[in-house]
Amino acid sequence: MLSVDTVIRTDVVIVGGGIAALMAAISASREGASVVLLDKGHIRRSGSGATGNDHFACYIPKFHGKDMTPVVQEFMSRKFGLDEDEDIVSDFFQASFGLVKQWEEWGIAMRPTGSWRFQGHALPGRPRFFLKYDGHNQKEVLSRQLKRSSVTVLNHHPVLEVACNDEGATGVLALDMASEEPAFVFVEAKAVILATGTSHRLYHAGPTPAYMFNTAHCPNCAGGPALALRAGAALVNMEFPYVHAGPKFFERCGKATWIGVYRYPDGRPVGPFITRPDTEYGDVISDIWNSAFEESMRNATGPIYQDCSGATPEELAAMRKGMVSEGLTSLVSYMEKEGIRPDTHAVEFCRYEALLMGRGVDVGRDGQTCVAGLYCAGDMIGNFGSGIAPAAYMGDVCGRNAARRAKKSLAHAEVKNNIRVRERMDIICRACDRQYGASWQESNFCLQQIMDGYAPAGPHRLRSQSLLEAGLSYVRQLRQKTLDEVRVSDGHTIMRMSEVTDLIDCGEAIFRAALARQESRGDHRRADYPFTNPLLANQLVTVRNEGDSLAEPEWKTGWRTHRTL
Repeated sequence: MLSVDTVIRTDVVIVGGGIAALMAAISASREGASVVLLDKGHIRRSGSGATGNDHFACYIPKFHGKDMTPVVQEFMSRKFGLDEDEDIVSDFFQASFGLVKQWEEWGIAMRPTGSWRFQGHALPGRPRFFLKYDGHNQKEVLSRQLKRSSVTVLNHHPVLEVACNDEGATGVLALDMASEEPAFVFVEAKAVILATGTSHRLYHAGPTPAYMFNTAHCPNCAGGPALALRAGAALVNMEFPYVHAGPKFFERCGKATWIGVYRYPDGRPVGPFITRPDTEYGDVISDIWNSAFEESMRNATGPIYQDCSGATPEELAAMRKGMVSEGLTSLVSYMEKEGIRPDTHAVEFCRYEALLMGRGVDVGRDGQTCVAGLYCAGDMIGNFGSGIAPAAYMGDVCGRNAARRAKKSLAHAEVKNNIRVRERMDIICRACDRQYGASWQESNFCLQQIMDGYAPAGPHRLRSQSLLEAGLSYVRQLRQKTLDEVRVSDGHTIMRMSEVTDLIDCGEAIFRAALARQESRGDHRRADYPFTNPLLANQLVTVRNEGDSLAEPEWKTGWRTHRTL
């Protein structure tokens, strides 16, 4: 039986250690709230932006002009904006320049060339909203800002459950992995902010199925939306997989940092936008026609290569510098070690696995879910973009609003007797007491097989009612077997088992949302509903769990309309 290490009381508790979490902590502290931040890893290296980034979405009047509307419309028309709420997107762009100036003041080079430069992820002749910056030190800078505040940081403290009562969120159950013996920690708070990042490990890793941690984003992010789901919050856009692309076998983000042309083996460009390397726009075909990499392998016209030949030495040097800003130092080092030169060697690209990035928790303009006092920020949000800039913005918004809510609340509520908290503790203690049992890896691999087989990412693989219903049945069986049979032996395996149970909940949410959306749209392709229904164009599927039992969720699906200005 694990002991209870301590009980902590604070105004605001924040879960996560990435960009959104740190911005939330800094913001809440500046509002005068007491803040505790819990991270399963260490804030210096947590999150998908841990090693850097070089594109920051924003609107700068001096560059774009006084009318922000074209920038908002361009964002909403792209793949990562199609399923978002316009009111939050507009609020974000209105505030984005303030964030840029703040980061620059703190010590992040937002204009490393001396001027505001917008490059990459762009269509020729259309508004460009990705500011080219040098974010290689962004986590170091934000961590330094956090140290200047009064925030209490508990590294190696994964959160296992969110506690709520009739008044809203009241705190969290965490696991102390920093001590020699793992122990439970109760954190009682007047507001809870979840910022757990992109969820991985639902589907097999694209280029290397046997290595589930070879991912382009933070490999430790897994199933965070399930914490909000079990607390009563709604999830949206779960039926739409997000699939990234990049160098084959060496999974890394940063495809817009590459300046080359995507080509077939015979030299033909894949898209119509550029015919030679371009530092301003890059080849945006990888954003618009992401599935081309998979399609070229299926119809044997591939592989597709990134071709930087024809670039000037100055352009190649700028690209290399951008890769360092993006945090691609391991890729750069590997290429140098192996003698791979982008000006003479084409690099094969491929499509990666499906993720929950920008798919997840439904929030309002203030970052709050439908559960009072429960806020969410970063890539785990389902109705507002993804990436560094949206994470920084919503983290800041959630921090301010959570702190203001805490000032209005008079008393803390007890966490230890919450029904879900007690059940989670019992599940973990039983897993610890088992002399024999399955590993968390077995459960995770089983989940990936189910998701790939019965709710695959389109457009080349299809879903149907019969497949989805079968997969849903298997996921429910897997949940019970995981709770009954997985054995854990230390803090690390307790954390991983808890992640898997979170992922199972997310997987079931995907199946239920996919069953509800009886049409084909984006990468959600239904064989039994092969058309796109215009009547559902502005409709989001919502998924909620209205039960208290972790073993037997009570699911409810619904619909809501996109919010506009």
